[in-house]
Amino acid sequence: MFYNPAMAGDRDLAVALARARFGADTRRSSGWEVAAATGVRGLRLLHESAAFKSFFLTEANDEAAQVLARNAARFPGATTEQRDGRVPPTTGPFDYVDVDPYGTPAPFVAGAIGAVRPGGVLAVTATDMMVLAGVQRGACERRYAARPIRGRLSPEGGLRILLAYLAREARLQGRSVRPLLSYTRDHHVRAFVEVNIAVAAADPVDVIEPETWGGPSVGDQGPYGPLWLGPLFNGDLVGELSLPPSAARVKETETFLVRLREESDADVPFYYESNRLAGELRLRVPPSLPSLLGALRGKGYRAARTHARPEGFRTDAPRPVVETVARSFEPS
Repeated sequence: MFYNPAMAGDRDLAVALARARFGADTRRSSGWEVAAATGVRGLRLLHESAAFKSFFLTEANDEAAQVLARNAARFPGATTEQRDGRVPPTTGPFDYVDVDPYGTPAPFVAGAIGAVRPGGVLAVTATDMMVLAGVQRGACERRYAARPIRGRLSPEGGLRILLAYLAREARLQGRSVRPLLSYTRDHHVRAFVEVNIAVAAADPVDVIEPETWGGPSVGDQGPYGPLWLGPLFNGDLVGELSLPPSAARVKETETFLVRLREESDADVPFYYESNRLAGELRLRVPPSLPSLLGALRGKGYRAARTHARPEGFRTDAPRPVVETVARSFEPS
């Protein structure tokens, strides 16, 4: 059996998203948690979001499935089954499907995408960060068919590899994905995406060549990817997210929501850090983050702090502009 109390804040965010996305649906929605373990995530969504009429929870492990069944028996609308999560149940399709396994979600993705009703939401967690963040590059190439980024940007690189993988798997089923809320946090990355019938337009998935890349430095061991190079957030939805009354990590979750709301205004691939810029430009004193943000906004560019690093910031300003602004704060 597996229960991770450190993920309580993530479960708060899932409840917040379900309330914002499905809360006004008078029909009320259906959900499936693929690898439910003790069921805490799915049961919290059912009980606390007021968005779901029913929630189906599946678990393959025999001992965990027994605990899951006992836990779910206390919640009207919850049903459980011991089954292989790679095979979608016949009770679908669902408005919401959550894949939160230990390790890689890759074996479950194809079935999960197929089980989402068009216009519904797929939530996916990956904890195999040694793979996605480039420590085990060969494993990443085999598992996700992508070359990872190493270094401080590697967690976001892993998130964008996961999103690109979801997009490619969706296209194989004639579907497409659109991120609603995607983030990197602690030992994992997590993505909530809307699943729809595919349209002709190509997904914003591409390979980064360091020699021609115009954003923050990604190192010189490329090419990297394929990566999702589109937005990580749906700004309107992120703006509607609010702390659930039942939040388990009140301060932590509210702080994270505040940062996400700010960041969604400058939702571009990868971020800068003042101290890293100072090192690259040989500046004596790193410029302060408020000064950099204010100067970039003053020039008409979008700029905001990022959830990924305390001192990181995103901006749509070209790299030469960012460097010029950083140099402008160097003491004479």
